[in-house]
Amino acid sequence: MTNPQLDRLTDYPFARLRALLDGVAPAAGRDVLAMSVGEPQHAVPPLVEEVLAREAAAWNRYPPMEGTAALRGACVGWLDRRFGLPDGTVDVDAGVLPLSGTREGLFQVALAAVPRRKDGRRPAVLMPNPFYAAYEGAAVMAGAEPVFLDCTAETGFLPDLDRLESDPDLLRRTALIYLCSPSNPQGAVADRDYLARILRLARAHGIVLAADECYAEIYDAAPPPGMLEVAAATGAGVEGLLVFHSLSKRSSAAGLRSGFVAGDPRLVALLRRLRSYSCAGLPLPIQAASAALWDDDAHVAENRAAYRAKFDAAERALAGRLPMTRPAGGFFLWLDVGSAFGGDGPAAARAIWADQAVRVLPGAFLTKPSAGSGNAGRPYLRIALVHDAPVVEDALGRIADVLTGPAAAWPDGETLSKTDDPRRAGVGR
Repeated sequence: MTNPQLDRLTDYPFARLRALLDGVAPAAGRDVLAMSVGEPQHAVPPLVEEVLAREAAAWNRYPPMEGTAALRGACVGWLDRRFGLPDGTVDVDAGVLPLSGTREGLFQVALAAVPRRKDGRRPAVLMPNPFYAAYEGAAVMAGAEPVFLDCTAETGFLPDLDRLESDPDLLRRTALIYLCSPSNPQGAVADRDYLARILRLARAHGIVLAADECYAEIYDAAPPPGMLEVAAATGAGVEGLLVFHSLSKRSSAAGLRSGFVAGDPRLVALLRRLRSYSCAGLPLPIQAASAALWDDDAHVAENRAAYRAKFDAAERALAGRLPMTRPAGGFFLWLDVGSAFGGDGPAAARAIWADQAVRVLPGAFLTKPSAGSGNAGRPYLRIALVHDAPVVEDALGRIADVLTGPAAAWPDGETLSKTDDPRRAGVGR
């Protein structure tokens, strides 16, 4: 009597983390610290409070689903500034749509763009592996087969396009590709050549390309290129292309639940129609605050500098103790636990919680096993550097104590669990 597609959904990563740590008491005398969730801890820019107070009279009005002209204009204006887009690349009336957070849009694009059949078969939706859980959920609920493209150190932590092009049968039945750059969790940035290549590949096979660029404003050195920028530079236009951006990371305003999608007006119209049946529009005061944030770049530069300081702190904490790859973008540390706990990330996360009261997310919970090669995320931990730099430095020092201490050197490669399901995990050591 229920939708059978729901049975195909795997547990959300944070539900798996709760199950892994269930019954394990955190270290006594330590303040509990959550570094598992990518929830920015920076202060929200003061202009948010100012605009919300000024626009308070609009809380009793239903907002337009398509967003106000001011908000759409601010979104397009930011895209033009940030990516150097020629005027008119994004249609301010038909090519941009505000969202109640980008997770909503990333999920709904599959419902809007995936047909029942492609090439006479069940369609495929391609996504990076590790992956954002919304991608998988969207593919499943759209009736498609989620196909996970391994993103390892060997592939530059991005999907291997050579390997993808060598499988034309898969491409013929693919309806949608999700691409995340800078990637979550590894922080890899796709360069312009890579973006142009995957755009050509998608168009050659009639595939919608959904570019998740929510970390585009958090980078270490060079600004990551964007898909719209590449499409404009190559004269390819926006057909079949959607990009997603958010204020949660850019402006440390996760509670606003405010983002937008931009690109192909035909696809934007489909999402607008779907949202009119299934979602509420952003409240008008939030639309006004969002427009003010997109119009302001000064607070973003301060935000970015703070994250650079955290990665400096991470390097100090781990120097000479654990190898660290400084990401090009984003605010996650994708930490290889090496031989600690037999290279078992879930076991390491459990030990870090028990010994230091720090909560981190095992990479295995973000990654699907591949045939013949296991779960490539198993030796990793995703650590969100969202706290102040001194807190980050102290916490990573404590994590290094666990991963380099005598308890981490388990004999004979023994591990906490023999599966990826923490509910069947054995007793930790």
